[in-house]
Order: sequence, then structure tokens, then C-alpha cells
Amino acid sequence: MFVFVTYIYETSIPNAMTDDLREKMAGEITVSGDPGRTMRKWREEFSVSQNELAAVMDISPSVISDYESGRRRSPGVGVVKKMVDSLIIIDEGRGHPVASKFKAVKREDCVIAMEEFGSGIPSKDFIEKINGTVLNTDTDGRKIYGYTVVNSVKAITSLSSSDYLKIYGWSTERALIFTDVFFGRSPMVAIRAHPLTPAMVVYLRPENVDQLAIKLAKLEGIPLVSTDMGLEDLLMTLKQMKEGK
Repeated sequence: MFVFVTYIYETSIPNAMTDDLREKMAGEITVSGDPGRTMRKWREEFSVSQNELAAVMDISPSVISDYESGRRRSPGVGVVKKMVDSLIIIDEGRGHPVASKFKAVKREDCVIAMEEFGSGIPSKDFIEKINGTVLNTDTDGRKIYGYTVVNSVKAITSLSSSDYLKIYGWSTERALIFTDVFFGRSPMVAIRAHPLTPAMVVYLRPENVDQLAIKLAKLEGIPLVSTDMGLEDLLMTLKQMKEGK
């Protein structure tokens, strides 16, 4: 027998702030090859426990555990909608920290491409597909849930502190891929100056990568990778990964 904890949240959620996020979450869970794992990823992205989410959904925490572990069959549309709505409601009660973080970035500024994967891609597989070389540390078995390709020069010269957070898209567990890298210091200094860290940093055809960049990445525990792929080939490879090829 379980006891539900009562939560009172304001339910008038600003559409402009949450509609895209709501659609993205539901779509990603629905098309995922492992919906339970994707459900868990989003719950953890919102820093919500199984008990808290269960209370707002008015179900047993064991039901959420069963979905996330794969013990229960894939959730239907109703369950996914209820979960997404509940996470949005909890986030609103906290002042919209997650919804605010995931506001869209202006692509014309410095972001060349930004996408999410339906399910996580093992780091070693990701590195192999982009013909990458790890410069600093083992990937520790982490997974990549998306990518952002960024022109490093434009990012450094045009992004404010708050704008910089937006290049993380829908999940921080992503690869930040920087073009136009000369020594690699500036991207790593910018990353270290912010509270959010990516799952991986990739330099596309860097002129050189000095030891300071490698040291900063190691201090943050972020795998630092370089690749000699051309931009168009890289974008095609990333697109194929998104399509599950």
C-alpha cells in the first residue's frame, strides 16, 4: 500500500514557454526505441524523483519504475501525455527553471545545427562514427542524447552568458561540436565558466589543440575529441545517426 503526497501547483502554464518543450518530450518518448529509458532521462532532466512525479500523476511510484526499467510494456499516448504535463506543472511550481533553459536559440547567430536523438548513443559509437580521436580521457560509458554544431568565433563574440546556456538544446547530455577552432582554449574556458556541462566536446578540424584546453576538459571530466571530417560530411553523419542509421 502506498500513500500519495498532495501537491498544489498553478496549472496556467504559459504556452509560449512550454508548448515546444511539451511537444518535444512527448515526441521523443513516443518514437524512442527504449521509451522507458527516455522517460527516465526527461524525469532526471527535470530533477524530479519517481515519488514526486507519481504523486502529481496520481499513480503508484512502482508504475513509473516499471515503465523506466522496461518491466511494463511501452506507455500509451495517455500515459506519456500525463507524464509530460506533470513534469511541466512541477517545473512551473519551481519557477520554470527547465522550460526557461530550453527556450529556442536563434539559429542564425552561431548555431549551425542542433538536433536531439530519440535514444542515447554510446559515446564510443558516436566517436567512431565521426572518425574522432579522444584527446584527454575515457568516455566512461556515457551516452549522447543530442548535438549542437557551433561556430566558435561567432559564439564567443555574440553570445551573452544566458544565451550560451541555450546551445544545450533539450538536453545537456549532448556533444557540443565547435568549428573554426584555432587552439581550443576559448570554448573550454566558456564551458568551465557556466554551471551546465555537456557530455562531450568535439573540435572540428582544429588548427591546433593546446595543453590548456586538454587540461580544462580533464578538470571538468568532459571527453575532448577532435575530428578531421569536413563540415558537410559531419552534418550528414549526424543526420544519419538521428535517423538511426
